[in-house]
Amino acid sequence: MVKRIVANIKTDDLSKADHFYRDILGLEILMDHGWIKTFGNQEDAKVQVSFANQGGNDTEVPHLSIEVDNADEVYEKMQEAGFEIIYAMTNEDWGVRRFFVKDPFGQLINILSHQ
Repeated sequence: MVKRIVANIKTDDLSKADHFYRDILGLEILMDHGWIKTFGNQEDAKVQVSFANQGGNDTEVPHLSIEVDNADEVYEKMQEAGFEIIYAMTNEDWGVRRFFVKDPFGQLINILSHQ
């Protein structure tokens, strides 16, 4: 039985993850071996992996989807930090409020809250 799924994003500069994933999204550094840095928290979450031919409403398929308590607050912080918003904050028909942003590594990230 699968216990967890971990996304691995290649980078030559691990420190670029700190502001986006730790400072704005509030994840803790769980492991740092110098060549790999893992962010996370102690929340219990369901194991999920999604496969899609589009990202909903004919958007690009995001690399990661991250559910947060308050998508509006995160949206404001991402804008203030100058991260590129690809898909503006939207209330979707399937019950989420979300936006897409490029992380420091060029990955398309879907930030969402359930409504």
